[in-house]
Amino acid sequence: MHTLEPFYSWRHHYIASEDELSPFFNCTYSEFEFSNAIYNHFIHPQWDFMGSSTLYVKILYSNYSIGFSVIELLGEWNDTLHNDIMCFKRDVLDVLISNGITKFILIGENVLNFHSAEDDYYREWVDDIEDGWIVGINFREHVIQEFCSSNIDYYIALGGLFDEIPWRNYNPIKLFEKIDSMLQKRLNP
Repeated sequence: MHTLEPFYSWRHHYIASEDELSPFFNCTYSEFEFSNAIYNHFIHPQWDFMGSSTLYVKILYSNYSIGFSVIELLGEWNDTLHNDIMCFKRDVLDVLISNGITKFILIGENVLNFHSAEDDYYREWVDDIEDGWIVGINFREHVIQEFCSSNIDYYIALGGLFDEIPWRNYNPIKLFEKIDSMLQKRLNP
C-alpha cells in the first residue's frame, strides 16, 4: 500500500495544502517518512489523515466558483467500527460545503471494503448540498454491492457508466462537465 500515491497530474491546477479554504491548508508532507498506516500497512505520506485510522483522502481539485470537488480515497471505509463517514463529514466535507462546494466526485478505486452503520451522516450530507450531487466513480464491484445493500446508493450515485470513466484522461473541469452531463441525462431521459 505504501506505493499507492494520490493522483498527482492535476497539481498544476490545484494543491489542497495551498488552498486557504481547504481543510488541509498548510499541511506539510514528507516524501521519505512513512508514518501513517492502515492497520499494519504503511501508506504513502501524500495521503491526508482526516480522523479515521482506516480511511485516508486526498482532495485532488476544488473549484469554488463552479462548486465542486474531486476527492480520492484510500483504505477501508468502515462506518461500523470507526465511523469513517462522521470523520469525513465533519473534518472534510463540512469545510468544503461551508465554502460553496455542493457537487462531489469521489474516486473509489483504492477503497478496499465498505462496512455500513447508520445512514444519518449521508442523509445530512445530501441535505446540506440541496441541489448538489455526490458521485462515486471507479469503486470496486464488491464495494458498490456493500453500498447498495446498505442503501447508501440512495445518497451516492455509483456503478454503471460511472465506473467506465477514464477519469485520469480528463482535466478536472472536463471531468466535472462529463459527470454533470451524465447526471442530467439520468434525471431527464
